[in-house]
Amino acid sequence: MRYLYFILITFLVVGCVSKKKILYLQDLDKTGRLNADISVYKPEVKPDDLLRILVTAKNMNAVSSFNRMVSPTLENQTRVMGQQQLFGYLVDENGYIDFPELGMLDLNNKTVSEISELIKDKIQSTYVRDEVSVDVRILNFKVTVLGEVNRPGTFTMESNRNTLLQALGIAGDLTIYGNRKDITVIREFKNEKKSVSIDLTSDDFMNSEFYFLQQNDVIIVHPNNAQVQSAGFNRNAPLFVSIASLLLSIIVILERS
Repeated sequence: MRYLYFILITFLVVGCVSKKKILYLQDLDKTGRLNADISVYKPEVKPDDLLRILVTAKNMNAVSSFNRMVSPTLENQTRVMGQQQLFGYLVDENGYIDFPELGMLDLNNKTVSEISELIKDKIQSTYVRDEVSVDVRILNFKVTVLGEVNRPGTFTMESNRNTLLQALGIAGDLTIYGNRKDITVIREFKNEKKSVSIDLTSDDFMNSEFYFLQQNDVIIVHPNNAQVQSAGFNRNAPLFVSIASLLLSIIVILERS
């Protein structure tokens, strides 16, 4: 009987996880203020990015030649619902796009806001005197989330302003076996790849350049030590505890009868 109690207690201990290992942002300011510096968010356009560029002005006819439209066809009619769409500009391998009237534009090492100002200045200096607004958006902003999350995969983000926490949320959050102190983010930067380890239990990462995501970032959630050492056992621990509890109850009932 004593052995059965010992086994049951062992299962309960194994099945428990320290709260300090699973809570996010444990040193968050109690006032609720976050230290995240949103000014570090400056996504640069890269080769193979698909850009939507919309030029607007008070007199739309004056800027119509800068907005290349795509008419619906049998292939895309369902997607565009019979309406014209803005043409997407694919950044070539050298970092250029061919823009109406302006020709080839060099977008290398430029952010979305810098591209907007570049096009605006070129249009207003030569073609249109009125105030012009240029909206630039990345259409194929994708991130990949792998490892100990509930829904790993590659996700297309609707917004161009995405954080690490948002991507993990889209992936269904970390499983209980994910190591909150060891999240790897891999990023392409000027034809090179670099990586950094993020600790989600501290708010320090919110001041990192990796708090805001770049297109094509890869996020890897590593398993915790217990999962690495005994993956199969840990995942079945709750089932084993339930079985042990049932057996213990049966034995107690039999001894009393």
